[in-house]
Amino acid sequence: FSNQYTEEEARKLGVVGWVKNTSQGTVTGQVQGPEDKVNAMKSWLSKIGSPSSRIDRTNFSNEKEISKLDFSGFSTRY
Repeated sequence: FSNQYTEEEARKLGVVGWVKNTSQGTVTGQVQGPEDKVNAMKSWLSKIGSPSSRIDRTNFSNEKEISKLDFSGFSTRY
């Protein structure tokens, strides 16, 4: 899973947060922003993803309203 594409998509949509590949071959992360932009990012992650990725399942959890963003951009964590 190439996080470069995820970072680019997040910047295009205007959401902030982070993404990380796990040792189990999955991807985890956090996305913050206006609800419509977060929903667009969730749709991209569920249906498109990076060119070489295979998406079997997506699971979004801990969704909540926030008063301010915790991140200033979108990054890859290692």
